[in-house]
Amino acid sequence: MRNFITFVTLGLLLIPIAIGLAIVYPFSKKTAKKLSDFCVKKMPVKVFGVLHKIDGFNFFGYEESKAELPGEFMIICNHQSLFDIPAFMRFMPEVDLRFIAKDALGKGIPLVSPMLKSQQHCLIPRNVRPLESVKLISDFGKRSKEQKLVPVLFPEGTRSRDGNLGKFYSAGFRTLTEACGLPVVVCAVDGGWKIADLKGLLKNIKKGCYRLKVLKIYPCPNGKEECQKVLDESKELIEAQLNEWRQKPLTER
Repeated sequence: MRNFITFVTLGLLLIPIAIGLAIVYPFSKKTAKKLSDFCVKKMPVKVFGVLHKIDGFNFFGYEESKAELPGEFMIICNHQSLFDIPAFMRFMPEVDLRFIAKDALGKGIPLVSPMLKSQQHCLIPRNVRPLESVKLISDFGKRSKEQKLVPVLFPEGTRSRDGNLGKFYSAGFRTLTEACGLPVVVCAVDGGWKIADLKGLLKNIKKGCYRLKVLKIYPCPNGKEECQKVLDESKELIEAQLNEWRQKPLTER
């Protein structure tokens, strides 16, 4: 019964916007972007608020960890779930985030697809040639710098099904840093892998939690060796943070 109430409440919150975007996007990309901009600033707070109110699900955003953020930056983070995207929007409403994601997310998913396309997130086709992928990420990095956007890259390239860190790939990271020339903010996220699908959502949403924190800020790396060093250190930092969090009760910040 509780799950039913949660889904109905979220549906009443999100379905009108999803319908609005579906209607508007084919006719006016500009209007769709305005609606998407409104949605990403307001809806994540409300969605996590609903989950907390009905299911006791906590969002722990470590606000103090953002104290030293520079005026412009890019983000790298581990990746566990599609919920990572609204979690970041909830954690950093003061900036305009843009994600690098697979282009499958831009096709046929209510609310998500028109939002990603209208806001011009970087959508990479699954079977794209390496040179084409480099160009897409490079153009995205340059656009992010010009428009003062915050690009977000998940170096694992895919979601972790069990919450454990996968390999961090350097090619996309190097391309993005070369294109945007921004400081690199390392973040850690945890909790998404437990609610990544419907079964997990039904099982783990009650008194679960999502955590998101800034761990370290690096100057923009210069060259292959510096990029690899930042990635290696970032993975170690994230792994240590995940281990620390997992020693705590889910209700404890």
